[in-house]
Amino acid sequence: MDIGLVLQTDPPAQLLVERMKRAEAAGFTHGWTFDSVVLWQEPFVIYSQILAQTERLIVGPMVTNPATRTWEVTASLFATLNDMFGNRTVCGIGRGDSAMRVAGRSPATLARLSAAMHAIKELAEGRETEVDGTAMHIPWVKPGASLPIWMGAYGPKALALTGQQADGFILQLADPYLTEWMVKAVRDAAAEAGRDPAAVKICVAAPAYVTEDDSPEALAHAREQCRWFGGMVGNHVADLVSRYGEHSSMVPRALTAYIKDRHGYDYSHHGRVDNPDTAFVPDEIVDRFCLIGPPEAQLAKLEHLRSLGVDHFAVYAMHDAVEATIDAYGKSVIPALS
Repeated sequence: MDIGLVLQTDPPAQLLVERMKRAEAAGFTHGWTFDSVVLWQEPFVIYSQILAQTERLIVGPMVTNPATRTWEVTASLFATLNDMFGNRTVCGIGRGDSAMRVAGRSPATLARLSAAMHAIKELAEGRETEVDGTAMHIPWVKPGASLPIWMGAYGPKALALTGQQADGFILQLADPYLTEWMVKAVRDAAAEAGRDPAAVKICVAAPAYVTEDDSPEALAHAREQCRWFGGMVGNHVADLVSRYGEHSSMVPRALTAYIKDRHGYDYSHHGRVDNPDTAFVPDEIVDRFCLIGPPEAQLAKLEHLRSLGVDHFAVYAMHDAVEATIDAYGKSVIPALS
């Protein structure tokens, strides 16, 4: 199982770069960032610095979207980085949550996302494609250029599209029951589309907070540092409920039940420990969706996820122990997994 690190592009950018260097030294394989350029700094500028100051780390957004940049711009950004540093990028992409809503726009449709994924991959790998009715290709892309496209998804139609088209699936929660359900949906869709289901990479992304022990005090603090994540996931769940209904058989009740006390969401606190809109998230959800506890507890859950087909775990490190978590994974988790 590969292990990635997910950070927000808060200034100063050099701190993020230093943490990514620390992660590579600890054995992390991927460095991910949010991509919401009103809330945080522009990630692609920072990727060039991460790539220049590391040797092996693969970088990419978790996740970008098909609307805040034109598709040829997104493709050219990835292609330029790959031309400069080798094929060391991956495009995580979704419909757009914070990046779109903070600007007063709605997330993209799945049809537009599908078209964007195709166009970005074709252009970044040097092939001709059509963008908004115009045939286009990037002539300077060298043979052998590669850009995996990993799609973030929760709902049944998005899961089906992931299996039909994407190179990888990003699931932003670490609940084993829901992971098993969604991985099956993606792989079933891949098989129905005539693809090899095992070729679709499976990435689970969630906060991990490593404690020294499993005392009630240590676990309580870790939960408070990660509660924001249940609020972030709740945005996507609320979309599913509005689209399919609270009791739809198309969406697991285990995913939708916890948002009954949710009352709106202020994106100015998105992904922040002090987010006031996450009080509705119970401890049970934090424990299910995140990795909380000492290294042995982290390992047990990661092994369970691996048994469900997860190839990659991406550590959301938006809490008061970023470097301690990197170091703990490097010392006690990553060596045990390998």
